[in-house]
Amino acid sequence: MATAAQGPLSLLWGWLWSERFWLPENVSWADLEGPADGYGYPRGRHILSVFPLAAGIFFVRLLFERFIAKPCALCIGIEDSGPYQAQPNAILEKYPDKKRLEGLSKQLDWNVRKIQCWFRHRRNQDKPPTLTKFCESMWRFTFYLCIFCYGIRFLWSSPWFWDIRQCWHNYPFQPLSSGLYHYYIMELAFYWSLMFSQFTDIKRKDFLIMFVHHLVTIGLISFSYINNMVRVGTLIMCLHDVSDFLLEAAKLANYAKYQRLCDTLFVIFSAVFMVTRLGIYPFWILNTTLFESWEIIGPYASWWLLNGLLLTLQLLHVIWSYLIARIALKALIRGKVSKDDRSDVESSSEEEDVTTCTKSPCDSSSSNGANRVNGHMGGSYWAEE
Repeated sequence: MATAAQGPLSLLWGWLWSERFWLPENVSWADLEGPADGYGYPRGRHILSVFPLAAGIFFVRLLFERFIAKPCALCIGIEDSGPYQAQPNAILEKYPDKKRLEGLSKQLDWNVRKIQCWFRHRRNQDKPPTLTKFCESMWRFTFYLCIFCYGIRFLWSSPWFWDIRQCWHNYPFQPLSSGLYHYYIMELAFYWSLMFSQFTDIKRKDFLIMFVHHLVTIGLISFSYINNMVRVGTLIMCLHDVSDFLLEAAKLANYAKYQRLCDTLFVIFSAVFMVTRLGIYPFWILNTTLFESWEIIGPYASWWLLNGLLLTLQLLHVIWSYLIARIALKALIRGKVSKDDRSDVESSSEEEDVTTCTKSPCDSSSSNGANRVNGHMGGSYWAEE
């Protein structure tokens, strides 16, 4: 019975780690078990070290937000208070769609403006305060900036940074260095921590999309590590990190109500994003993974899958670039960065609410509620693509 059960499992395990899928022709896993400099060759078991590291990163994040990000937010005037709490009203709670304003006005003996304000405050009280959003963005900004600086410092002394064809010379017999190993594992652990922290972070409208995005990112990093395409992988990671910290910086300026700085940073982010994702990525990265690697090592099963995923990533770059260009164009026309469609506040009618209750006594909107975004860029649509 045990032998029968082991049969399908061994077949599944053999299929999962098939040499014909993962490795070029005439290369076996045994060939990669031999001695090598540094950390040896990448192995699938190395990935297991990511999970305790991801838990450690999450713990460091909690300490960072509590003892560094929060004091910084308070120093620049972001108050530690939640949104205005609407007074309980059983009748209005039954009609959250606001379709019976006139009837509710007569029933409660309230004017329509007061009822509209109640609905606005009721919706806003469930939104996260600006302080929370600021702390989350400051953590991501700090990590992206640090990992980008580390990546540039590491790649500056790497031969494949200056001659990208070095990514394929003597492949797959390219041993890991300690710097390359730590760079890869740290990036992978960070994205694992992001995926799990989605369940405790601010809930956004694109929760499912970003969850799938994190899974795909983790898959790409893990996949390229196992089949030892780590050299080109480091170039891809660094290329993506360069724009991520700029977006987080723009969000921090927005939460702090430094609108001119926010607009400037967003325009810089837009330019860097376009250059790296629509210029350098396809003409430098895809050119080497599709054509130069074909010439040097030839295609094999996992080669096709990796390039398929990288081409899908380029399609996402085009879509995101269109959305960024649309926001940047509005910023140039209106003189400010307009709100992103995927704003990290759930409501899509903030500006309407602000104008509706501007001069009403009921308009004591919280200093840290969603309206602090004030109709400007408040989302992170492109922060972890």
